[in-house]
Amino acid sequence: MTIPVTWLYVPGDRPERFAKAAASGADVVIIDLEDAVAPARKDEARAHAAAYLRDRPAGGPPVHVRVNDLGTQRGLDDLDALGRLADAVRVPKVASPATLDLLERLGVRAYPLLESAAGILEAPAIAAHPSVDGIALGEQDLAAELNITGGPALDHLRLRAVLAAAAAGLPPVPMSVFPSVRDDEGLAASCAAGRELGMFGRAAIHPRQIPVIRAAFRPSAEETARAAEIVRAAEASGGGATTLQDGGFVDAPVLARARRTLALAAQLSDA
Repeated sequence: MTIPVTWLYVPGDRPERFAKAAASGADVVIIDLEDAVAPARKDEARAHAAAYLRDRPAGGPPVHVRVNDLGTQRGLDDLDALGRLADAVRVPKVASPATLDLLERLGVRAYPLLESAAGILEAPAIAAHPSVDGIALGEQDLAAELNITGGPALDHLRLRAVLAAAAAGLPPVPMSVFPSVRDDEGLAASCAAGRELGMFGRAAIHPRQIPVIRAAFRPSAEETARAAEIVRAAEASGGGATTLQDGGFVDAPVLARARRTLALAAQLSDA
């Protein structure tokens, strides 16, 4: 299974950007009806999203819609209008798996956003909900609620989400957006730190961030060469545990990681 690396947000009230986002090289496009849209333009944004989703050309990337809070009538109206048109719905401010029961009844696939202390504490149950295909963090909301500025505290929250996703058999958790659009060096460094925590891929707010994110999550030449060496040694040993020439030990988990590395390197070879 190919796991998305880049998820590009596009404001729902900017319909002239929808096709450009689809052609940007992003693995997933997210039409945002929530934070990116002013309250007075939200109904207009919903209409634009519906029109695009009904008539979008075949062959493009999956298109998700970030609806408004399902605890509001506006969010419920978003879901009613777009839930079956989009490939999946990104649900903000999910604090309980019960929030997702409506999506299950409608047959809509969900990507809950954990944006509160309650959402983090309920992360395992939210991730295990049958309508969920993946989870992500809303780091700005979390930081504001918990009065944290980043560093170890934010990494702790990220690890909670990583563990919840893994325990539920979901894909790795993608990173939240990096707000400095022109700081490529900072974006790359931030991606490297997230990768060390077990996160994979990232949401973007501008197409120029896409190649930086792809490059940051692509295995290095050294990692790829080491993975190939591990696979060759394992195959030569008949699939059992073995030892590399430099003394490195290879068993089933090491081999599985090496194969994932090679698959990812092939997937991102055009970056």
